[in-house]
Amino acid sequence: MNDTVIVGVDGSPSSLAAVDVAAHEARLRGARLRIVHAFSRPADLDPMIHGTLARAEQRAHDRSPGLEIARTVVSGETLTVLRSESRHAVLTVVGGRGRGGFGELLLGSTVVQLAAHGHGPLMVVRGRPAPEGPVLLAVDGSPAGAAAADFAFAEAALRGAPLVAMHVWNTWSEPTPYEGPADPLHVVVDLDRLRERHRRLLAEAVAPWRDARPRVAVELRLERARVRHALLDASREAQLVVAGARGHGGFTGMLLGSVSQALLYHAGCPVAVVRGRE
Repeated sequence: MNDTVIVGVDGSPSSLAAVDVAAHEARLRGARLRIVHAFSRPADLDPMIHGTLARAEQRAHDRSPGLEIARTVVSGETLTVLRSESRHAVLTVVGGRGRGGFGELLLGSTVVQLAAHGHGPLMVVRGRPAPEGPVLLAVDGSPAGAAAADFAFAEAALRGAPLVAMHVWNTWSEPTPYEGPADPLHVVVDLDRLRERHRRLLAEAVAPWRDARPRVAVELRLERARVRHALLDASREAQLVVAGARGHGGFTGMLLGSVSQALLYHAGCPVAVVRGRE
């Protein structure tokens, strides 16, 4: 029982839904659950401790009887508090919308900074209630993607779910070799060779974890499409999307621009952003 799942709570319906998910994740891992609230005004503290946090704790007990639960109330700014708390957690869970201490979590760059500079995986709860389906792993073939693959396979094993390892490629997302004259307006791409290269990338990216977890049913899905649209479509049939905090190729800038925003605001299920521990 050395691991802890933490969940950020501010009393919003979204944060209470995150408590449900966090309690489930803690139970799957045999871990403890710690409910965390960041506050800036002392006047709000007593109602939060004896009202919202007490209800959140009871809710977690109701969802996962016997779960070891603690509550932590910390004075400070949301990002700073969660970054510090995540240092001691195997997983950090937050809701997709909030108010009060966590009201700004998905506004601007806060969640991006937490994903990039926090410690361990971050799960953002959003999408349809009680999603079913496979765990969806966004594969880019980068070294940083190894942590995401490890997390996704572990989640699939814990949930008893299949895993879809998906790699999206296209001819405009990265520099590609081509055959033809020097005129940049006359480019001939060898699509068969490019497709085969990405097929090998996908297979090699998940091979170590397929070997390590042979009981996890794995589907390799290679698509030529726009990354954002393909991932959002796939998320509507998944119970969890897992992506790395850094990438290249088809997932360049995923946590820095439009793709990350699309996942965090429009995915059909929770999204886990994974980075390795220091």
